[in-house]
Amino acid sequence: MNLLHVYGIFLRNIILIRRSVGRMFGLFFFATFELFLWGFMTFYLRDLAGEDTAVNFVFLLLTGLIFWHLFIRAQQSFSISFLEDVWTRNVMNFFATPVRRKEFIAGLAAISIAQGLLSFLYISILAAFLYALNIWTLGFYMIPFFVNIFVFGWALGLIAIGLLLRFGPSFEILAFFIPMMFLPFSAVYYPVSVFPEFIQQAAFFLPTMHLFEGMRAVLTQEMFPLSHALWATGLSIVYFALGLAFFAWIIRVAREKGLIARLLQD
Repeated sequence: MNLLHVYGIFLRNIILIRRSVGRMFGLFFFATFELFLWGFMTFYLRDLAGEDTAVNFVFLLLTGLIFWHLFIRAQQSFSISFLEDVWTRNVMNFFATPVRRKEFIAGLAAISIAQGLLSFLYISILAAFLYALNIWTLGFYMIPFFVNIFVFGWALGLIAIGLLLRFGPSFEILAFFIPMMFLPFSAVYYPVSVFPEFIQQAAFFLPTMHLFEGMRAVLTQEMFPLSHALWATGLSIVYFALGLAFFAWIIRVAREKGLIARLLQD
């Protein structure tokens, strides 16, 4: 792997962000908006429940919100970095370069990590300022959250890029919409036990469900069940491997059928 190629992909996207007020705005606006909306609504729910409740609604809901936003940023930064080439009609030029597939993926992963951590740091500081929420009390339990959120986000990003290559720019909405398809079943704001049995069985195969169930266990019981940690890690690895295989297959099909050129025409 040529690290200069990886760095080039990373640097290109960093420059695009730095030179665009719109991109910088998008990086922080939605996090700020959701934190204000859900934060003050949660204060209202806490007041309705009464101060003697054993459940800290603010801590539970806002911690889930912060980590879910990290997941969205991890996936969207990965996918949208490729969309930049589609929007600027640079796809053909990019695939003509000597950049290898693994270098391309590593470059997108690097920009995903950079944007994800920057956004996470920003929203964590804002939550501490507005609601006195110290998310860092999770300590070392944050490590499996971070790792699995990024790996699963990259898996979905690979699938989104693959579908975009196969079906053209009309599928670019998936780069933005895919995370929302998993939100209702990921137990972000409520436990998976509220679902009917058949939905619980389907949600079991989502790494995000195990992560957010584990997060609630950490906040309420100060322990991360080993079963959730293992299932989240195992499923994230499986989905990432499937995403890599799907992406490699799509690249081969796109080159054989000339699908890449279609991205310049639509």
